[in-house]
Amino acid sequence: MDRDPHQCGSEDPTPWRHVPKVARREILARGPAYAWATAAALAGLGRPGATSAAAPNKGRWLTKAALPFGRAEVGVALVNGRLYVVGGYANGRVDQPFNQEYDPISNTWRDRAPLPRGLNHVAVAGLGGKVFAFDGFIQQNRGAAPDVSEYDVAADRWRALAPLPAKLGAAGVVALAGKLHVIGGRFNTFDYNTDLHDVYDPSTDAWTSRAPLPTARSGVAAALLNGWIFVFGGERGGGVFSENEAYDPSADRWMTMTPMQAPRHGTGAAVVGNAIYVPAGDLVNGGSRPATTNEAFVFP
Repeated sequence: MDRDPHQCGSEDPTPWRHVPKVARREILARGPAYAWATAAALAGLGRPGATSAAAPNKGRWLTKAALPFGRAEVGVALVNGRLYVVGGYANGRVDQPFNQEYDPISNTWRDRAPLPRGLNHVAVAGLGGKVFAFDGFIQQNRGAAPDVSEYDVAADRWRALAPLPAKLGAAGVVALAGKLHVIGGRFNTFDYNTDLHDVYDPSTDAWTSRAPLPTARSGVAAALLNGWIFVFGGERGGGVFSENEAYDPSADRWMTMTPMQAPRHGTGAAVVGNAIYVPAGDLVNGGSRPATTNEAFVFP
């Protein structure tokens, strides 16, 4: 049963040194129930025209090639323009090691080398042509692991790295200036969903509160596109969310966007071109209906 938000990491194409100082204060790094937004937002905030006073439209969803089988409570990472969906629930088990690669250009999936051991709620991020996987549970929301593994995309091979100082599950991880930051924070069950939204400034190592998320939820996916930070889906007691809400850092304001076609939680998100891909996830709260759904949100 999912009770935490997920964070997906992606490679930041813009070096940290090119991001203006004012933009550094606009890093959205935590959302409902824990830090969910990626520090890759730093690069987007520094580009001309990256933010605007109002969204030109509410975006649209495209249906993409379905996963070979249903999966939920996964980690999603982007490397070299391809998505990697790692671990999670599938085929009646909560400790799957699956690693599947999606190519947005050919709209196809293929199996790749599995995780060293099966885990759910794994935090993953892409950096330097590799996928890094941190923590996870070996049981359903129990049995936290200190695992840290590195997947070499070119060699299709995993190797173990130094373990975390403490056992974790459902953490967040972001790539920033060539380093990976692991952010944790479970806030009880989805009966305690929050609308918390905080901004982290790495130059001062300090947090500040910003406009709360319009819909309190957990188990969300989030990504940056065109200067806006989008938050998708999530769960609550009795159901899942279709909400798609976007945050404009320059105005400290949220906007309601076109909702998900298939409401889900326990997934992740990654940006390729002008689209945010949201694969897998669960169609109900908990983990009993892993989805094969793969959708892309285009904005504007």
